[in-house]
Amino acid sequence: MSSTGILVVSATREEAAHVPDGIDVVVTGIGKVAAAVAVTQALAGFAPERLPLVVNIGTAGALHGHHAGLYVPSAVLNHDISAEVLRSLGHPVRDVIDLADGDGSVLATGDTFVSDAEVRDALAARADLVDMEGFAIAFACDRIGARCRLVKHVSDHADDSAMDWPAQVDASARVLAGWLRDAL
Repeated sequence: MSSTGILVVSATREEAAHVPDGIDVVVTGIGKVAAAVAVTQALAGFAPERLPLVVNIGTAGALHGHHAGLYVPSAVLNHDISAEVLRSLGHPVRDVIDLADGDGSVLATGDTFVSDAEVRDALAARADLVDMEGFAIAFACDRIGARCRLVKHVSDHADDSAMDWPAQVDASARVLAGWLRDAL
């Protein structure tokens, strides 16, 4: 149970390595399913009237060359679901979640590790950043009624530079921990 009213969620231990002491952390594992299940399990331990603010920290790929640094997205979309097809078949699909207190950026989430410039460029028409957990975390929070904030640090440009992600994680983790110290 969070005594601070904040629950930090991260896909990997490395991304949460520098979270300040005293803040509860849940490491979900990589991907949308792992993230949704871990957040749901964590929030199930709270009374509905005492749900914490869930802050998802992590790395992201930049979908535009001018993006660098830290972002707090205002919207997150599920980029690898066939939402239009499913809607045309009569099944409503929620594939975009608006987030309070964002900076105007849009995060695309999918289970694909984007390291191909062609895939990146296609996603860039819809979003600024790409990750593998944000939408699932926001969706779980929305369903349960918890407030959610996504905080992402650019680690690569979602092209062949993404293959160097392991070497960039610690620098991103330090920036993310600094944001936590300053903002919360």
